[in-house]
Amino acid sequence: MTEPSKVIHVRNVGPEISENDLLQLFQPFGVITKLVMLRAKNQALIQMQDIPSAVNALQFYANVQPSIRGRNVYVQFSSHQELTTMDQNTQGRGDEPNRILLVTIHHMLYPITVDVLHQVFSPHGFVEKIVTFQKSAGFQALIQYQSRQSAVVARTALQGRNIYDGCCQLDIQYSNLDELQVNYNNERSRDFTNPNLPTEQKGRSSQPGYGDAGGMYALQATGRAVPFPQMANAAAIAAAFGGGLPPGISGTNDRCTVLVSNLNPDRIDEDKLFNLFSLYGNIVRIKLLRNKPDHALIQMGDGLQAELAVNFLKGAMLFEKPMEVNFSKHPNITQGADTHEYINSNLNRFNRNAQKNYRYCCSPTKMIHLSTLPQDLTEEEIVSHLEEHGTIVNTKLFEMNGKKQALVLFETEEQATEALVCKHATSVSGSIIRISFSQLQAI
Repeated sequence: MTEPSKVIHVRNVGPEISENDLLQLFQPFGVITKLVMLRAKNQALIQMQDIPSAVNALQFYANVQPSIRGRNVYVQFSSHQELTTMDQNTQGRGDEPNRILLVTIHHMLYPITVDVLHQVFSPHGFVEKIVTFQKSAGFQALIQYQSRQSAVVARTALQGRNIYDGCCQLDIQYSNLDELQVNYNNERSRDFTNPNLPTEQKGRSSQPGYGDAGGMYALQATGRAVPFPQMANAAAIAAAFGGGLPPGISGTNDRCTVLVSNLNPDRIDEDKLFNLFSLYGNIVRIKLLRNKPDHALIQMGDGLQAELAVNFLKGAMLFEKPMEVNFSKHPNITQGADTHEYINSNLNRFNRNAQKNYRYCCSPTKMIHLSTLPQDLTEEEIVSHLEEHGTIVNTKLFEMNGKKQALVLFETEEQATEALVCKHATSVSGSIIRISFSQLQAI
């Protein structure tokens, strides 16, 4: 028996399993400080904040077989007591620290642009210039920081990490160059110290891609933003779901409005529908049909989001009635006195961290996940806030990246759905809490 360690060794980690899947498996037991995916070996290493957290996790999974996406994974203490930054580039040209980094992107399912790279690298220091290019080694970029220290910090933090789940892995070396020469500010190069450079109007970009790493929008040859499902690159759609779309999802639907029927008209309203359907995409507007009080129209942000809602919510129980969820014959909902507008709501979940939210899409479960909680909140206060909606079997408070979160297990999916619908975006001790379904089977 390996002696206890705060580092957990996970085996049988298939290619369909993402970093977020592993985080969900272990975050109920404590703060996770490091995660390293060993893709070539189908393994992973996870470092908890302390040994007791790791012990609790392994004790729990000694009695409950951990499974991710239908695959059993096997966990044990690692022989490492601490994870150090693994330098995978010792054979590379760049071991001497320099303020310019040479970045190679492996397994690039998503197009990568200057904006995406800037979002990834700028948290570690002021990025002065970025140049991207295609070489025999693959897609590469040069990132110039203002200081050498920022480049060192960025390489230490990002080496071997994925920009998106399961793809776009960063291979980072130090460059030999002293200064980058940037002639144009566009999708392929940018000088952040000189915003007045020309954009090089030459029509089609050789590297069309995302204008925003957090948004599911692609730039076509026209430069016009188009909704994610209409992307020509089907592989990029599937990448958001770990390599393949969920069963029943085509990814090509272009109908954005869904018709929901068999609602409980005495208990439903637009905000409750928003709380539920916003799990699957941004909501534009909602209309309750006055001549059919158990019917509602919901306009989603795009066709993929509507397809996810129809797929995951058809037949779900809400307020003691199974919902019917189908595509509407109406392409959109006309704005009027009887519509509720949500297009500018800051409660729409897919304006930020869109890819992460797609990965969490699922049918209603018995377990809900609460976030943005007050730091001093107790489990008793959580139970008091939610118990009117059903029998609470178990609760667990934990911290992730210094933020208080919780898991609450109800007796049935319907009770958990009611709690989410009624209590998402409500105030607890001055904090607006966020609630979603968790795919964990037990606490």
